[in-house]
Amino acid sequence: MGDWRPLHQVEGYPPIEEHGLVGDGATCALVARDGSVGFLCVPRFDSPPLVCPLLDRQAGGEFRLVVAAAEEGRQRYLPGTAVLVTEIRSPAGTVRITDGMLLRAGAVLEEEAPAGTGTFLRMVEVLHGRPEISLSLEPRGGATVHPTGDGLRLSCPGQRVEVALRWSRPLAAWPAVLRLRAGDRFWVALQWEPGAGAPTAADPFADTVLVWRRWSAALHLEVPRKDLVHRSAITLKLLDHFANGAIVAAATSSLPERIGGDRNWDYRYAWVRDAAYTVFALRRIGLPEEAGGFLTWVLEAVDTPGSPLVVYDIDGHAAPREIVDPLLSGYRDSAPVRWGNDASYQVQHDVFGEVLDCAFQWAATGGTFAPGLWGRLRALAEASRDAWARPDHGIWEVRAPPRPFTYSAAMCQVALDRAARLSRRLRLPGDPLRWEQDALTITRRILTDAWDPQMCTLTEHLGPGSGLDASLLALPLRRVLPADHPKMAATCRAIVARLDAGGGLLYRYLPEESPDGVGGTEGAFLLCSFWLVDNLVGQGRVEEAAALFERLCSHANELGLLPEQIDPGTGAFLGNFPQGLSHVGLVSSAVLLGRAAHGLNPELSTHAWFR
Repeated sequence: MGDWRPLHQVEGYPPIEEHGLVGDGATCALVARDGSVGFLCVPRFDSPPLVCPLLDRQAGGEFRLVVAAAEEGRQRYLPGTAVLVTEIRSPAGTVRITDGMLLRAGAVLEEEAPAGTGTFLRMVEVLHGRPEISLSLEPRGGATVHPTGDGLRLSCPGQRVEVALRWSRPLAAWPAVLRLRAGDRFWVALQWEPGAGAPTAADPFADTVLVWRRWSAALHLEVPRKDLVHRSAITLKLLDHFANGAIVAAATSSLPERIGGDRNWDYRYAWVRDAAYTVFALRRIGLPEEAGGFLTWVLEAVDTPGSPLVVYDIDGHAAPREIVDPLLSGYRDSAPVRWGNDASYQVQHDVFGEVLDCAFQWAATGGTFAPGLWGRLRALAEASRDAWARPDHGIWEVRAPPRPFTYSAAMCQVALDRAARLSRRLRLPGDPLRWEQDALTITRRILTDAWDPQMCTLTEHLGPGSGLDASLLALPLRRVLPADHPKMAATCRAIVARLDAGGGLLYRYLPEESPDGVGGTEGAFLLCSFWLVDNLVGQGRVEEAAALFERLCSHANELGLLPEQIDPGTGAFLGNFPQGLSHVGLVSSAVLLGRAAHGLNPELSTHAWFR
């Protein structure tokens, strides 16, 4: 268990970093170090939130186990699991709360099948003393409460869902005040699946712990910081929709990228862009089934008429249109709160390369393509031949007028390169020679049209008047340019100099130089710093890369979880949390450093190019 830390709030809210994540492969919840639930949607990740006090401490509802006069708290996970333990200390005694979403006995998490029971179980144990504990559930927008034999049934019109509360011993009133003494145990179960039964085992978490530990024992980790890589793998699994392999970008919506700003987005959906990065990372640490499940989901989602979308809901449909919630004030008054995401309807040409790279990885694992699907993939490759030079909204989904982003052009190169390789290796119909030539043309144009000789760097878009963009650090990861190519190495130096946020942290870009149509500033974007680690390894600067990796790992909270962004001034977490791509970045950098430690060629350098 970690050190005891004072419980505190900032402007009435627990800090984002003082939360843990629990889930069951259909939904998830954030649990704070003070015992409150900050965000919970049922029955799925993208359902309207049952409670979201992180987005409004008054109007967001609550699900709380509160220890009176609590002073200190600490959190840990049961090893190898997603079962969270929170200990809270007050002058009257010490309480342990164990939180988890229950899984079916014998569930196999590698299978594409639901594993949860629709039960969020919270168990309270008094370790010493006689603390007073308050228990309450108030769904956002209110609910109609119906007493039952062993608890309550709540009808929640705002969420269009019914939930049940069960508890292990009778309560005199609701909300309840528990007066327990050392050795006493009490549990409360929130259930949303019809027919879910009450926990009956002496240890109601036992089956769930066994399922998680059987799954996590398969991880192969010859890497630095195995503890954080292991926790990152479990976190990515918690963002996985077990039933079909979709992986949501983050557990939450609208946690701000700047306190008081309006850079607040809904990340409870699956981005195709994330697929290739996530699949690559999962395969490297011994999770081929999860990688294959996500690849299957991506290819099924895009195997429909029309252009592929940038982001889908977990069913493979367009994410819902973005709306602003006028009833919630936002985390620390950072409005607006948004539901849905309009990125589904943006033009982002990098999606061609993202899809073809997923297909390439699918083939690398032995996957095959039905004629109709290969026909769709061929069409995407052909579309990328013209799209690469046209303006779009780019990887960062700007809301300013489109520009011919360098990253988007690079991903069109990836589309053509991967299509050519697939056609040759699998003897699929197509024109691999022309695709290879077109890919080479795009690479040359990037090296000329995106190069700024005065700044001595590649820039964010093709043509003059362009700013710096940390997404260029991803070009070696996507095999567009080697990390040690002179212009790529110069770009890396320029990004470190111009986008530095201190301590190895990087900004994605500078909005004053690269207008994004949103306005204001944001925090440092963690994924970009992990990309920097990868580039340093590819340039043979392994000691520098390892030192930077350790600095980045130090930003993880006591549970090993990472946000989207970091406030460079305070170290506080910003953006949606936990953020899948931040954990993907940690895993990928650890794998590259592990290879380097074993004397293997840096995969992103010219020495191992396209091996």
